[in-house]
Amino acid sequence: MARPVTLFTGQWADLPFEEVARLAGQWGYDGLEIACWGDHLDPWRAAEDDAYVRNRLEILERNGLSVYAISNHLKGQAVCDDPIDARHRDILPDHIWGDGAAEGVRQRAAEELKVTARAAARLGVSTVTGFTGSAIWKYVAMFPPVSDALIEAGYQDFADRWNPIMDVFDQEGVRFALEPHPSEIAYDFWTTQRTLEAIGHREAFGLNWDPSHMVWQGLDPVSFLWDFRDRIYHVHCKDTKVRMNNGRNGRLASHLPWADPRRGWDFITTGRGDVPWDDAFRMLNAIGYQGPLSVEWEDAGMDRLLGAPAALEFVRASAVESADARFDAAFSLRDC
Repeated sequence: MARPVTLFTGQWADLPFEEVARLAGQWGYDGLEIACWGDHLDPWRAAEDDAYVRNRLEILERNGLSVYAISNHLKGQAVCDDPIDARHRDILPDHIWGDGAAEGVRQRAAEELKVTARAAARLGVSTVTGFTGSAIWKYVAMFPPVSDALIEAGYQDFADRWNPIMDVFDQEGVRFALEPHPSEIAYDFWTTQRTLEAIGHREAFGLNWDPSHMVWQGLDPVSFLWDFRDRIYHVHCKDTKVRMNNGRNGRLASHLPWADPRRGWDFITTGRGDVPWDDAFRMLNAIGYQGPLSVEWEDAGMDRLLGAPAALEFVRASAVESADARFDAAFSLRDC
């Protein structure tokens, strides 16, 4: 059975939810990964208001869509981040920002993540995708040298803040899928391993695999799938093009504007970048992933109204599910 292909609405939050649903249905998407910002989904209303839940589901039904996941990346980012500053003011609503005092922002963000689990359950959704933030991302450059104790305190801070959130997810029968990503508590293999250890490998806490954030770090996203095969709860289909050929472009983006080619990398049209999609889809078959393939459209060089349907076509054509593909992936691991 083909895995559903969905559209993540986070990059479409400037449009009304009904318009995004109309476009996605018109293009032929199976459903949506609905963002909890813009007017797409208010988790507080969804957790409490039956009429609001019916309205969201009716919009989806009218457009031939289902909801397979909801996202609360922006609020999740504020749960552990240190510092809390003007960047967060730009992405957080007033009811989370409040007076801007850092610990209050973190606590209000954590409460919204708990509410998001309840909202997901009422929508019939089993997976919430998102970020966690990190108290120790600011130390990633490692100079001046950082003590082991300071790093350990960062993982403890994550566990202390997210275990109560996961208790609510357990109560609601919903899973959280962290997207390993620079600026999160988990952003590569080793930090993901340590994050899962910190939270006691509890079943409700898993991963949203997005290969784009691995490729530009120089990681192998296919081996990552195998290494964390029991924790892949959701998949983002987004590509990356790395431009490292002139000796000037680095991996850290050099504080250059978004989509500036001097950054050294960019998110581009799915299928035209450096993500090894054929190997990735085969590995998803090998590990038995049957969840949605969610297109996250984020290409500054292409009109999204052209790119989103093109991405859908690419994912549908590439996501092979034959028995041969399953066998091939299981025996093609190079260094796993």
